[in-house]
Amino acid sequence: MFFSKATSIEYYVVLSVHTLVTQGDLHFTNPPEQHKMNLFQSVTSALDNTLASDPTAVIFGEDVAFGGVFRCTVGLRDKYGKDRVFNTPLCEQGIVGFGIGLAVAGATAIAEIQFADYIFPAFDQIVNEAAKYRYRSGNLFDCGNLTIRAPWGCVGHGALYHSQSPEAFFAHCPGIKIVIPRSPVQAKGLLLSCIIDKNPCIFFEPKILYRAAVEQVPMESYQIPLSQAEVLQEGSDITLLAWGTQVHVMREVAAMAQEKLGVSCEVIDLRTIQPWDIETVCKSVVKTGRLLVSHEAPVTGGFAAEISSTVQEECFLNLEAPITRVCGYDTPFPHIFEPFYIPDKWKCFDAVKRMINY
Repeated sequence: MFFSKATSIEYYVVLSVHTLVTQGDLHFTNPPEQHKMNLFQSVTSALDNTLASDPTAVIFGEDVAFGGVFRCTVGLRDKYGKDRVFNTPLCEQGIVGFGIGLAVAGATAIAEIQFADYIFPAFDQIVNEAAKYRYRSGNLFDCGNLTIRAPWGCVGHGALYHSQSPEAFFAHCPGIKIVIPRSPVQAKGLLLSCIIDKNPCIFFEPKILYRAAVEQVPMESYQIPLSQAEVLQEGSDITLLAWGTQVHVMREVAAMAQEKLGVSCEVIDLRTIQPWDIETVCKSVVKTGRLLVSHEAPVTGGFAAEISSTVQEECFLNLEAPITRVCGYDTPFPHIFEPFYIPDKWKCFDAVKRMINY
């Protein structure tokens, strides 16, 4: 068990995660050395492993030489030198454009955008350059060695410019992968998979979880497969689907539904937003007959809409109730009204009740 920082309406209360031995994605010949790490430390560990094993790897972004605003790169410049971990100008378009060039030249480029909210100046470089580089050359060259990291999601006080979840903007673009972890063990394994993947990847890190939880994380390098959702809890009555921070909300909703309603919930962490694991989600919905999808981003055009459409096409005759989305509102992310904006456990629990009674 681990405990999160609470907001005024207990958005994140008690969060439970699998221990290492129940992490089905991880396989080691011998028990690895493990240290207690929170999420930002597990990210640091992944970057450390990469710099140690790959002499072409470089990390760059605003303030990363000093450790970054969330301390994810702390100590790496001192350990690997200023030519491999260095600051950039305050220019997201330049950061990603530089990363594309590095990757095309053969280096392993790891770019940090200081907040996901500020990734939009780099939108053209990501969507029109990085995502299309391989396609437009007929696979003669590519920038698959590029990984873009960015802190993501609400944090309790971030307001409109430090709280956004922009994954759906990029999910519409073929040629890039989008990954969002829920915990320290997941963060390290998924980030390392992004770094070695031969496609440009965007790795969004839930910033409210950076210091909210501790797990035993292997010190050595390991990978968790991309585009594979994980069933965290088996159930028979309704499927609860989320990613990042919202996974923990869904796990609490599942416990509430079991206790108060006698409803058995299947909880799935999507993990990779694009390309997403259609098979695992649809297999679950065929079994339960109901699907609730939740994310912090605004409901209109959010990735839950794509999931809902696909599941409706694939599982229509198995559905016992309309697919339901519990998401952020179609407004800019508020400051003092954040507790009313976020899709908390109470909103999700109410949705479960409506679906069961449909």
